[in-house]
Amino acid sequence: MKSYEEVMEILEAFDLTRSYRDAGELAGCSHHTVEAWVARRDAGLLPVPGVSVSRSKLIDPFLGKVEEWVDRSNGKIRADVAFDKLKVLGFTGSERTTRRAVANAKANYRRGRRRVYRPWIAEPGLWGQWDWGQGPSVGDRGTNLFCAWLGWSRTRVVFPTWDRTLPTVIGSLDRAMRRFGGAPTYWLTDNEKTVTVDHVAGIAIRNPRIVEAAHHYGVTIATCVPFDPESKGGSEATVRVAKADLVPTDANLLPAYESWAELVDACEAFMERVNARPHRATRRPPVEMLVTERDHLHRLPELGFTACFGETRRVGWSATISYGGVTYSVPHELADETVWVRVDGDELVATHVAGRGAVEVARHRLSTPGHPMIDDAHYPPRPAGPLHREPKPTNTAEAAFLAIGDGARMWLVEAGVTGASRVKVKMADAVDCAALHGSERVDWALGHAATFGRFGEGDLASILAAHPSRDHHRADETHSLQDGTRAWEGFGR
Repeated sequence: MKSYEEVMEILEAFDLTRSYRDAGELAGCSHHTVEAWVARRDAGLLPVPGVSVSRSKLIDPFLGKVEEWVDRSNGKIRADVAFDKLKVLGFTGSERTTRRAVANAKANYRRGRRRVYRPWIAEPGLWGQWDWGQGPSVGDRGTNLFCAWLGWSRTRVVFPTWDRTLPTVIGSLDRAMRRFGGAPTYWLTDNEKTVTVDHVAGIAIRNPRIVEAAHHYGVTIATCVPFDPESKGGSEATVRVAKADLVPTDANLLPAYESWAELVDACEAFMERVNARPHRATRRPPVEMLVTERDHLHRLPELGFTACFGETRRVGWSATISYGGVTYSVPHELADETVWVRVDGDELVATHVAGRGAVEVARHRLSTPGHPMIDDAHYPPRPAGPLHREPKPTNTAEAAFLAIGDGARMWLVEAGVTGASRVKVKMADAVDCAALHGSERVDWALGHAATFGRFGEGDLASILAAHPSRDHHRADETHSLQDGTRAWEGFGR
């Protein structure tokens, strides 16, 4: 295709040189092109100014059929399929030509059918959105990321969860709203079964439990149009950013998560980071705009919606609850508190509802009576029992002996187990030996004595004598009392 200006340059070059080849070199084209345009000028077929001129193509006779196929397929036909069909009709051109023709036909088809977007002007306190993303694995178990944001301030929250059941959805919404400091007027989300159970004539039929929860918090839950991600792009962007920063991939080189607490800490750090930096659209940090938006959020009830969390159980002082005649452990911080328990598949889930919202605190596999399920992570470090008692000094003499080192501690423990006699006297002797031979040698000797069961009188001194110190002191001239040889320096001169 040549524009009108390019054609005029070609003709001007020919008029100047009167040679097809010379004109082609000046205009930067083939001499055949120059000859063709000169012939068209002589025939009065020059292009109209402002209109590009294209030469005829092999596909021109088939363009009508290509446009028909594009219209019948609603603009979805593939170029390679169109090329195969054209070959049957006698087309002898290349697949590249077909791809250009199909692309042009699709562009013409979309004109007038393109979706028109009206700019969305967010209002403070009006809209909140949530969506789910696949989270990283903790150990050999997958997780989910609950991602929510406020449309006006762009404040984002991300919570990890083990599942996407209805109690988890309601608990995550409760936590998110308490993190925001209030409830928006509308919550917008996708059409999952936890929210929408069916569609009738294009009308979403809500899950009755999610409607009860919405009434409890005074919000309205809306769902986007099916297969229309544009209606909740904000929450999907939150999911995309969260997954990019939290899920280990080859692109971010994040290490795998070893524990659930490590993933929770990573989500907290992510929220602090994204909410503290200026947002691209508002040019202000969301944490600053949230202060203003909180004045427009609805007040939350003191207690969360707990109807779907199961049954209540009182946590005993041993940080355990009983369900179905089986004892299950919960974090020890919840002693004497009330938790909600429910069965989720083959697991028992415990949820605690407090000022920070509904939080899942424990999850155990279902068991049978007589087989308690105790998680050591729910308890602080176990104190030393009768078989693992550590020496603790109660006076200065004991402190001086134990200060020798780990060998002294081992000796005292083993001496107590074997019933050695006159332990205090032998401890005082060891302290004296440490002052004479050094704490390091005596500590080594006490450790060997404990290992081989030598707790008799004089055993420590015997071990020290059998293994003398390897530090040998040699006499040198530095501190010698002999006369020097300086007087002989001039001998024989």
